[in-house]
Amino acid sequence: MLNYVWLALIILGIGTAITTDIIDQADNKYRNGDSLPIEIIFENPTSITTDGAYNGKLKVSSKSFNDFYETTVNEDVFVNAKLSVNKEDDKIRIYFKVDDNTPEIWKYMAKISGKDDDLVGSFNEVEIYSATNIYGSLLLEEVAFTKMKDVTNSALDYAGIAVNIALGLIGIMALWLGVMKVAEDAGLIKIIANSVKPLTKFLFPDVPPDHPAMGSIIMNMAANMLGLGNAATPFGLKAMEELQTLNKDKSTATNAMVTFLAVNTAGLTLIPVTAIAIRAAAGSSNPAIIIGTSIFGALCATTVGITATKIMEKFPIKKGGYGAWLKSYKKGLIIVVSLIALVTILAVTGMFSLIFSNLTFLNPDLFKGIINIISIMAIPGLIFIFIGYGAIKKVKVYEVFVEGAKEGFDVAVRIIPYLVAMLVAIGIFRAGGGMDILIAVLEPVTSLIGMPAEALPMAIMRPLSGSGSLGIMAEIIATHGPDSFIGILVSTFFGSTETTFYVLAVYFGSVNIRNTRHALPAGLLADVAGILGAVFIVKLLFG
Repeated sequence: MLNYVWLALIILGIGTAITTDIIDQADNKYRNGDSLPIEIIFENPTSITTDGAYNGKLKVSSKSFNDFYETTVNEDVFVNAKLSVNKEDDKIRIYFKVDDNTPEIWKYMAKISGKDDDLVGSFNEVEIYSATNIYGSLLLEEVAFTKMKDVTNSALDYAGIAVNIALGLIGIMALWLGVMKVAEDAGLIKIIANSVKPLTKFLFPDVPPDHPAMGSIIMNMAANMLGLGNAATPFGLKAMEELQTLNKDKSTATNAMVTFLAVNTAGLTLIPVTAIAIRAAAGSSNPAIIIGTSIFGALCATTVGITATKIMEKFPIKKGGYGAWLKSYKKGLIIVVSLIALVTILAVTGMFSLIFSNLTFLNPDLFKGIINIISIMAIPGLIFIFIGYGAIKKVKVYEVFVEGAKEGFDVAVRIIPYLVAMLVAIGIFRAGGGMDILIAVLEPVTSLIGMPAEALPMAIMRPLSGSGSLGIMAEIIATHGPDSFIGILVSTFFGSTETTFYVLAVYFGSVNIRNTRHALPAGLLADVAGILGAVFIVKLLFG
């Protein structure tokens, strides 16, 4: 399944890019070979009749610019420019930098030219060579195959990002695997595992309760629920390594692995710290209002994700085996149905709104301070408790820590190929315009359930890229306001879902799993459930 999705991302991205470039060339979108009327303004009377460089300001009237590029610029365009006169070849070159106030089409042309913020052209049809205002026309260098250049740049950039992410994990992996080893030798992990045995037995019936994997799984789930991403990933990778020891077919994911990935991709977090921080920074009157909606959305995602894995792991079911399957999961299905009913009752009665509206006494600065304190103290607190408990139990904490930390480097390096493959495919898909096509296809469907079109890019990007979805969320909040319906909705999306493709690439890559079985469908179903749950609860309480 993952193979087909990966291939589809690349083909759709490149195919869309080529098609777009052909259309742009046919329409001459960037006006190659055409001259734009401009004015060069100098502070003092200047003669450009001799060789040299002359600094001035390039001006284009809004009407001329809009007629030329078919845009809707409201004000005249002004940019700092430099004229380079060379009488020998009878040419006047003009160089200028784009900035935040420059029209978007020029920004894009500068970016795609490879100069980031520079555009180069020739100054032609000059009427006056000596004055403070000189008129003429601008012929920019040819711009072609912009989407394919975007795809190339994006593929290279994402390959570098993937390696940087993996290398950045080395230190974190070494730290947490070392701490985990101390806690394991001290017996603390076993104590924690025994305390939640009923839950883990239902989720992972094939894993012995006293197996080391259980401790890592529990710590990963706890770190995710507390919003401690730096701790959750090392625990998760360690859990996958331990689960691999129970795997008979080392290239194929086990039921326990798939279930563990489904729980991770559901993204159940009690305090969505990042989303709350973005809302507080944007001036929200109640940044914490999304805690309730995020928990609801994440519970929907978790319930659907776990249910999907439990159902799909039994397929294909042998003839006549449905009764036995239902009987074996009778208790689990009762728990799932009860959880759905409880969450629905809370939503319908508005309990989430009642509970979390009481947090309005916290102003943004105070709440941000509290969240910062929790975030700062959580990781040192865990290290102190684990290492301290190991010392009390007379574990040789330093030696044991170093022994555990040695595994960090190998794990981080091992995931690089998988991470590069996935992130490059996502980068090609985004840069090529595949995302725009997907949005256009899904928009009629999402409009039926009351999801605003402005929130759709966030919903689609969330499973693909954490940084991409964070940027979209921040942009939407800045545009519509943190306390608007759309602002609360995209914040809830971020708090109730996870980056499914990244998680699959990193976790399965760490143990060289190639056949991921039903992990991707279950993860995507969890994402859809989380999005739908978020739309439902936010529309119910704030719509």
